[in-house]
Amino acid sequence: MQRKLATIMVGDFVGSTPAMELDEEDAIARIGAALDTVRMVVQRHDGRVFGTAGDALLAEFGSPVNALRSAIEARAEIAALPGSSGGDMRFGLHVADVVVVGSDLRGDGVNIAARIEASAPPGAIEVSGLLYDQVRRVSPCGFEDIGERQLKGIFEPIRIYRVTDLVDRHLYQFAPTRSAPSTAQSPRTNSIAVARFDVAPGAIADQHFLAEGITDDLTLELSRLKGVFVSSRTAASALATRDPVEIGRILGVGYVISGSIRQAGDDLRINISLLETGEGLVIWSDRIRRPFHELLDVMDEIIARVAATVSGRVEQSELAAARLKRPENMTAYEYYLRGLDHHRLTGVSDNHIHEAISWFERSMAADPGFGRPFAMHVCSWSNLPSFDLSRAELQVAHALALDPTDPEAHRIMGAIKMKSGDFASARYHHIRAHELAPNDAYILGRSAAFYVYAGEPERALDMLDRAETLDPFLPVWITEERVAALYALERFEEMVRAALTLPFQTRRTSLYQVAANMACGNIERAELLVRQALSLDPSLSAIYIRMQETYADASITETLIARNCDAGLPLTPRKPATRKKSVPPKQ
Repeated sequence: MQRKLATIMVGDFVGSTPAMELDEEDAIARIGAALDTVRMVVQRHDGRVFGTAGDALLAEFGSPVNALRSAIEARAEIAALPGSSGGDMRFGLHVADVVVVGSDLRGDGVNIAARIEASAPPGAIEVSGLLYDQVRRVSPCGFEDIGERQLKGIFEPIRIYRVTDLVDRHLYQFAPTRSAPSTAQSPRTNSIAVARFDVAPGAIADQHFLAEGITDDLTLELSRLKGVFVSSRTAASALATRDPVEIGRILGVGYVISGSIRQAGDDLRINISLLETGEGLVIWSDRIRRPFHELLDVMDEIIARVAATVSGRVEQSELAAARLKRPENMTAYEYYLRGLDHHRLTGVSDNHIHEAISWFERSMAADPGFGRPFAMHVCSWSNLPSFDLSRAELQVAHALALDPTDPEAHRIMGAIKMKSGDFASARYHHIRAHELAPNDAYILGRSAAFYVYAGEPERALDMLDRAETLDPFLPVWITEERVAALYALERFEEMVRAALTLPFQTRRTSLYQVAANMACGNIERAELLVRQALSLDPSLSAIYIRMQETYADASITETLIARNCDAGLPLTPRKPATRKKSVPPKQ
């Protein structure tokens, strides 16, 4: 008996029986058009329809993310069909080991997906906890934890998550299915990538946050060295391969740092290697065993050794200037890393916002002289309705007083000043952030957003080119700044082409496409895009644009709003928005 692991998606047309009673021919046409749309979307995402049952359709995917995107896009495209709505179908998704019977798939996994779909309300997309665990770091949407549900015919209760709004931003919002560059890139001079650190076997539970934090900090510290080209942090997250030769080919770097960590009580062990990417040879490797409170001393030693190896020699004064101010209390640092781990996922589920805030507050209390958690606390707080811009500015100013050389704190202050309308101060802080971390792709990308709003879209495009050179796997909500820049330049056709190359469409890119199509006279296309956007987020309105698109030239924002409203976007939400967005969060 042949078996395989697969993601199962079940979609079912809702209310077909009463629709048949009202108008049989019209209902048959609507149902057929909806199912045909789902088939096309499934095929687009490398899935396969393997069965039908009444008005339901069953599909399999090798990728859970592709299955999720298929359900989201199918619902949106069905909503755009004449006489249809986003509530016409509901979807259930599950990951399971299934039995292959010819071209059919059978087993409990298929039954669970079908039961999830059958128990979902009209228009909903619901997934099992197993699928949620697979997609939560890379999904284009948020989720609501519905809790455990006893499904008909299934012995054990299944935890269910419901897809909510599209996510504006989180760190891991890159395209996990994006193809690697087809041609090899020549390694740049003095170039390096930090591969994501692993948790070594035998470590105590819940050490992934520490591995992620060490990867982040090593990348950030190395990016502050002007003599070294460092591929960005999200590139390390995006790459599935650990082969140094393949990493060098994809990212165009000459060296790779890789390693693993293991913490047991106060004892920390780090295995680390520096490899060249030409033949994958090990330049040096080390096994470090030190007390946990000496972690940052160990990182300083690693950075100095890497700098000396990669660039030949780097002045010790530059190394000293490149270091962020270190916390005096390593417990505070550990709290900070835990907060950062949750902060990366604030768009995926609201509980991550509160968890991040709680951990940052514990870090702030443990070491009041450690500046970073004060700044990052503001970023997490900005996702809540209680966010106060004036208080946030005071808190980030305090973080900068503690550490004036922290590039992230400068970037966050730049975003706050821009939201306040003080573009002169915002410019200073964005420039300072870039000076302090010239090789940080994230800061380049966020600074590009500032220059779009400040009226310098050409400069923004140059910065995005540089950022994507540093990191070909930047999150979509950074690369979409190219869409805004091209719109500001009124290069509408080029803008639409750039938007369609994104791995998935965000609310923001959809609304820019609406405005561009209206400007070009493509009214029907613009109206269709609005219907699709509203099916994905019924609360979407002109208020979202006004909060998000803070141009120094207010007429650009007003024209953007007017074009969208002319295409059917409501001025105010059709239902109360669930979340207030303000300062762009640092993920």
